[in-house]
Formats: sequence, C-alpha cells, structure tokens
Amino acid sequence: MASPTVAQVIGRRLHEAGCRHAFGIPGGEVLALMRGIHEAGVKFTLVKHENSGGFMAEGVFHRSGAPGVLIATLGPGVANATNVVANAWQDRVPMLFLTGCVDEDEAATYSHQVFDHAALMKPITKASLRMTPGATEALIDKAIAIAMDDPPGPVHIDVPISVATQHTRHATGTRRTPPAPSAPAASDELTQARKWLTEASRPVLIAGVEALHHHAEDEIRGLVDEFDIPLITTYKAKGIVDERHDLVLGGAGLSPRADEVLLPVVRNADLILLAGYDPIEMRVGWRNVWDERHRVIELSACRNTHYMHQASHSFVGDIRSGLKALFDGLDKSSMWRPDETARVKHQLAHIYRLDEPWGPAAVVDVARQMLPPDTIASVDSGAHRILLSQTWTCFEPRSLMQSSALCTMGSSLPLGIGAKLADPSRPVAVFTGDACLEMTLGELATARDAETPVIVFVFADTSLSLIEIKQRVNGQPNLGVDFLGTDFAAVGRSLGGLGFDVDSREELAAAIEQALAASVFSVISCRLPRHAYDGRI
Repeated sequence: MASPTVAQVIGRRLHEAGCRHAFGIPGGEVLALMRGIHEAGVKFTLVKHENSGGFMAEGVFHRSGAPGVLIATLGPGVANATNVVANAWQDRVPMLFLTGCVDEDEAATYSHQVFDHAALMKPITKASLRMTPGATEALIDKAIAIAMDDPPGPVHIDVPISVATQHTRHATGTRRTPPAPSAPAASDELTQARKWLTEASRPVLIAGVEALHHHAEDEIRGLVDEFDIPLITTYKAKGIVDERHDLVLGGAGLSPRADEVLLPVVRNADLILLAGYDPIEMRVGWRNVWDERHRVIELSACRNTHYMHQASHSFVGDIRSGLKALFDGLDKSSMWRPDETARVKHQLAHIYRLDEPWGPAAVVDVARQMLPPDTIASVDSGAHRILLSQTWTCFEPRSLMQSSALCTMGSSLPLGIGAKLADPSRPVAVFTGDACLEMTLGELATARDAETPVIVFVFADTSLSLIEIKQRVNGQPNLGVDFLGTDFAAVGRSLGGLGFDVDSREELAAAIEQALAASVFSVISCRLPRHAYDGRI
C-alpha cells in the first residue's frame, strides 16, 4: 500500500482532533489539500468571503470544542482572512489557518500573487509553520497543540503546492501528550488566600472565558450555589451559570450604563475572586477597578502581562483545579442577602427597559420569550450588541457568540451558520445590525446552500448608531454614519429564504413562529426609530 500524501495526513490528523468542518474559497494552490481533508471526513463548505469562513469555523468550535479550520489560497485569499485571524488571536479561538503557497524554487523567479504569508501572519497568530513532507505528522500535531494551548488562538500553516501531493511516512515522536492540569502548590500565598475566603462576608466572583476553556463550569456553579457568591461574567463567559439564578448579575464589558451598577458592587466587595478572567474583552473603564487595599485572588491560565489589573495573589494554572484547591474544606462565609442582588438586577433591567412597547429591547424580549431554551444565539458589533449582551438571558455556557475582543462587524451571520452546521438540532438566532448584514449579505446564499435554517434578526435603523451617539456626545457633526434602508426581507426571499418586515411585538412574534417551522433561513427586519439606544448602552 502506498504511503499517504501530506494532504491526506493533514486531513486524518484534523479528523482525529475532532474537526468535521472546514471553510474557505478554493484556489488551484489548495485543491490537493482540500481533497485530502475531504477524504478524511472533514467537510469543506464554500463561503463568499474568507473572513466569513473564519467566523463559521469559530461557530463550529463553540459547538464542538475542536479547533476551527479555515482554508485560503495564496495571495488575496490569505489577505482577505487577516481580520478573522486577528479576531481569533484576540478572542482566544483555536483555529488552523491552512494556506496554499508556491514552492521556494518557483518563488525565486515568479512574483504574481506572491508575498510573505508568514510575515503577514506573525503578529496575529501564535505560530506560522511551513509544511514539509519529512515532518508532516509533527508539524500538524504541533499546530493543533499550539492552537489549543493557553491562551488558545490561531496557527497558520503554509502548504507549498508540490508538498501537498508528496508521500510521507509515519515517524515516531510526532504526538504530544496533553499536559496534565496543575493546581496551586502548597505555599504561604495559598494559605493566606484560603484564610481570606473564610473571612470574606461580601465576596464577588468575576469569571471569564478561560474558565470555559478549562471546563470549570461545575466549580463556578458550586461557588454561586453553595457559597452564595454573586457572579459577574465577561460576555464570552455568559451562561457559565444559568443567568436566571438570583446571584448571577450578568455580563459586563462594553456598557458604561451597566458599569454604573456593577463596578460599585466590585469596589465594595471585601474579596474579589477572578476565575479565568481575561480583561481583553473589557472596555477601558475596567482598568484598575480596585486598588492595593482590596483583597484580590486571581486564578489565570497565563501570567499577567496585560496590566489591566493586578491581584494580591495570582495563581497560574488550571482554573478548575485551582478552584478546587482554594475552596476544598472551606465553609460558607458570604453574608449576601437575596434582596441585595435582586436590587442590582432590577437596576440593570431598568436601564434597558425590556418592557418597552417597541424598540431594540422589545426585539430581544420577544425573541427570548419565543425561542426555545436551547437556542444558540450570535450577535454582531454595534449598539445592538451592547444592549443584547446585557439583556439576552443565557441558560448555559457558549450559548451567545460574538466578537468581544476585536469587536469585528459582520461576524454574527457566519458564526450562526457554523454553529448550525456543527449542531443542527438546535435553533440558531442571529442578531445583527443593518450595516453589519449589508457587509455579509452574500453569506445568506451560504446559509441556503449549506441548508442551515438560521433565524436572522436585523436591528434596522439605517444608522451606525453607536458611532452616531459618540458623534453627538462629542459635539461632532453627523458624518458618515447614516445610509439608505435595504429591503432585507426581499433580499432574504430572493436568496431562497423567508423574509419578514416587522415594527411591532405582535408582528415579530408571528414572524418568529413561522421561522421556527421553516426548513430554510429567515430574515426578520425589525424597523426601529432613530436614537432608539439613547440612554441605555
């Protein structure tokens, strides 16, 4: 039997790592690579833009736990994906970015579409590797390991045209044993941290995406349930504990109005516990929220080099094991009363006015009531994201996807398509601004062709509302933020889906009912008045 080709080995190793989907746009330089992964059982989905393909890959990751796979041809294909690769780097998304390239001998005298991919990728990836036939197994295993290691992120692999079809033989030492989880070692710092926990009557817990990467959901839930510790999360960690819980205060990160309520809770705590809290998601208002007088215990996957905050004691290692080491054998000391956290949640709800007759909050309210509890949602960047991230109730982890570190526009539709492909039994709701959807309208055709009946909610106010608000606040003229309205319902129908135009709760509810029963994607354009976000983001 002939030895496998490099492309076949790459495909088999991706399949072994749990990858079942890859996304991209073909070019002659990646045809052999695409065939290799297809033969291994990794389905390739054609997209309309490489940037969207990367977000679909991220959507798959959130539902499967396996690294996302994006494929691009050389030159413009690589350049098109720069944004989504940078997003994966900032948003801690493990991704394998496989690109075609010309062979070195060819590049010596041929320049059409040729540039240094590795140089472009260097500042926005964890590593950039060049595939060789003699080290194929080691290189693909190394790429997967680096992508999944803390902090997770993208790894680029350039595959020269001739290398993809060359045969390669199995080599020893090409599989890394996953590192065992580590907990804080016995130390004076650990002893003092545990003592502080027994003395704290007003502790507050802030959890971030690292807690999800380390599967610490049960431990976080136990702290909230058994130790009566109020929980604040970053947006990506929303749902790590069901947000209907009395002690879950919701997500934070981008809303100054929410900060007015949540930051005093943090500053007045007598102990702050950070569990996998990565401040890359947070607005500048969360820089140095506490000072040296506060007792702060940090459990982090990586050493603190961001300097957004400091901690009294910082333990680097596995979040799940670290929480167990900290709390093992301790008794509850919290004196928080239910009415106190209820008051905080009421203050937040008052800001966003979910009970309004019609407006952006009404869209969120009706959708949350109508959609099944197991709905997976995605939300795009803009004013609507800030409002929705504060008001959309998450019942479980990874049930709201967004670009929360880089804040890229045009992410929600492809995120939703990827999630639906990976987990077709669940309803998927895509929340997007009108400007965001105009950037990615072509991916509605991808939703059609991939047979992913996502439900797309458009916050249609014909304005870049978040930027328009900033212009007004800063006394600047209205410039470059308004545009004519697109008939999104008609566009949806023309591309093979359902389309609805709504401007009331009743019309929205009727549209959702039809969309849930449909076998194709739906676009629900929610017409909103100008300045609908004033005073609530």
